[in-house]
Amino acid sequence: MNKILVAEDNLPNRELIREILEACGYEVIEAGDGQQALDKLEESVPDLVLLDIQMPVLDGYAVVRQLRQTPRLAGLKILALTAYAMQGDREKVLEAGFDGYLTKPIDTAALAKQIRHLLD
Repeated sequence: MNKILVAEDNLPNRELIREILEACGYEVIEAGDGQQALDKLEESVPDLVLLDIQMPVLDGYAVVRQLRQTPRLAGLKILALTAYAMQGDREKVLEAGFDGYLTKPIDTAALAKQIRHLLD
């Protein structure tokens, strides 16, 4: 069973994502901000991280920077979840080190497709 860390500060969004992922058979670890995500990654390394861009304490960009600089976590697959949907945002996210980009509100089918792609 694949394990996915969901780092999202909005509790209803995080609960919805958890329910979707659990229904698809994934084990879910949750974090409410960027620092909590890093703390969870010290305890256990998942197969994939779903990382909100706008979070308190540490935003998604700060978290992905730190992960890419940590040798044991540098290869971790990271999918950005963001409300940023303007032209150029996708490119900015990918250039920052994310492996994928998904806009909110979350499209369940698109989320499942991105996860399958990143876990293959």
